[in-house]
Amino acid sequence: MTKTTSAVKAFISTFDCEPLADQNLNNAVKAICCNEQFKDLLLALINSPAFSEELGKEFAAVKAVEGLSACRKLRSCLNLSLSNFFGLLAQLCSSFDDMVGSKFYAFANRIHTSEIKNTKLLDLLLQTSDQEFYQDLAKRLVIENPHAVYPTSNFRESRGFVESTSDDQIIEAVVRSSTFTSVRVIDNCLNHEQLALRDMYVSHGRCICVVDKNVDRYYSEQLEHYFDYHDIKLEKLVYRAMEVDKGIYTVEKMLGDFKNLGVSRNEPVLIVGGGVLADTAGLACALYHRNTPYVMLSTSIVAGIDAGPSPRTCCDVFGYKNLFGAYHPPILSITDRFFFKTLREGWLRHGIIEIIKMAVTKDAELFEYLEQAGADLITTRFATIGCEPEDEINTLSQKNLGAALRSYVPAEYDNMYETHQCRPHAYGHTWSPGFEIEAGLLHGHAVSIGMGFGAYLSYKMNWISEAQFHRIMSLISSFGLSLWHDIMHKKETLWSSQVKILEKRGGNLVAPLPRNEIGQCDYLNSLSQAELYQAIDEYKEICAEYPRNGLGIDPLCSDVGLEDPSTVAHAPKDLETAESSSVTPSLSAV
Repeated sequence: MTKTTSAVKAFISTFDCEPLADQNLNNAVKAICCNEQFKDLLLALINSPAFSEELGKEFAAVKAVEGLSACRKLRSCLNLSLSNFFGLLAQLCSSFDDMVGSKFYAFANRIHTSEIKNTKLLDLLLQTSDQEFYQDLAKRLVIENPHAVYPTSNFRESRGFVESTSDDQIIEAVVRSSTFTSVRVIDNCLNHEQLALRDMYVSHGRCICVVDKNVDRYYSEQLEHYFDYHDIKLEKLVYRAMEVDKGIYTVEKMLGDFKNLGVSRNEPVLIVGGGVLADTAGLACALYHRNTPYVMLSTSIVAGIDAGPSPRTCCDVFGYKNLFGAYHPPILSITDRFFFKTLREGWLRHGIIEIIKMAVTKDAELFEYLEQAGADLITTRFATIGCEPEDEINTLSQKNLGAALRSYVPAEYDNMYETHQCRPHAYGHTWSPGFEIEAGLLHGHAVSIGMGFGAYLSYKMNWISEAQFHRIMSLISSFGLSLWHDIMHKKETLWSSQVKILEKRGGNLVAPLPRNEIGQCDYLNSLSQAELYQAIDEYKEICAEYPRNGLGIDPLCSDVGLEDPSTVAHAPKDLETAESSSVTPSLSAV
């Protein structure tokens, strides 16, 4: 089979762009669709192995990764509206040839505002001189590749097979599913010249947006202006997203709002906020229609490099963190560091630990980037305040975000359903869940304590050297993160957490710890109660040698203006007592 990229190149090199300039859109579209090069490309896209690793490598080899997402969506091109189809085709062509891509973008922009924008490509093809060919193709695809002609989701594919006994009393089945998603680092994504969000929503004609109440306070005008500029109706659902709001009642309220707005099964919801909103709104999308796609626009460092692209959506119940949840990744995750400029230093500080954990367990180069940048990442809000483009901290900020995602996303997506527990990104998350809520700690400070303690265990077992151990501790401390909190005196709390983790991890401890070198990890699977208690005492003495006796700067939720998460166990249990969302019309709807 001809490679997909070869088919795209052949189309671009031989296609006559003259029909794109035809002022009669109906004639222009039919002329394009009756072109033999177009037909060849269409078949190549339909037959492309959209979910294969090989397709990704193929695009990477020709330096066209930015067109990969469009290619994968175009496997369902027959079912797409003309607006959606030509928008995606423009993205695909642009990744190979800017000039041809710009011509298709201009043509797609005409389609977006035309009367034929909602016409499905297949319906139009059945009106051309090639209608018999496309009728036969559609019939064949119903049997051979139904995802290509009648998809429920453009981002997922499921297949399976069975074996049964001769009397059909025993049937054994295997079910497989594949999902693709995009993760992008984009600066100033609400600038109307940045088209990532526009391209996602223009063919839908509207955007249903769940936004954090605090974020809306700072960015409401920008958000509304962006969609108004692109003539896309914005429906805002504004939610408070404190840690105490991370309950099932919040998810239920979101589901009700989705129903009131008539969210369709293939309409991506836009989530704009931090980690709490990523968890709760992502879970609401997982539950609604059992699979509603969503776009995550992360406004915090925790969301930007961890919770945002994460497939794990969840909420807290019965005093337990993340007890209810679903595996449901966003179809697009955007990290925009320019949202960080309005964050308190304490919020940035606790988010940076999620970068450090990946550096310690997976990426030595990232560790060095963090050492080079140091606390300037916090004071400059990732080079968004008081910096010039040529400043070194600007480059280091981009490198830290990109490398953090480069390390995190493969670790998460190679084991999306947590079918095994060899998860390097769980470093620091073994004992911290047991004391985070009780101590009222920010998540990042709880994790940093868990990471420091884990590094000590690693050193004690001779998995890492003393120098490596102190290098890890020094990096954590240099950002003002906690190495110690007196909650650690309650040793039974940490033991209880370990017991619960054993249940959660299938009967194994599997605590990821650094081993051999920084940037590598192994898994501790056995630690007795006596060994745990002794290690806590020894670890406290070491922490006392560090600045602030190992204590963090603004480590508590209350230190940065958040409510004490220990109250989550007493959060409202019904919709009437939960804080309501507000539906705000966009400027274009006023």
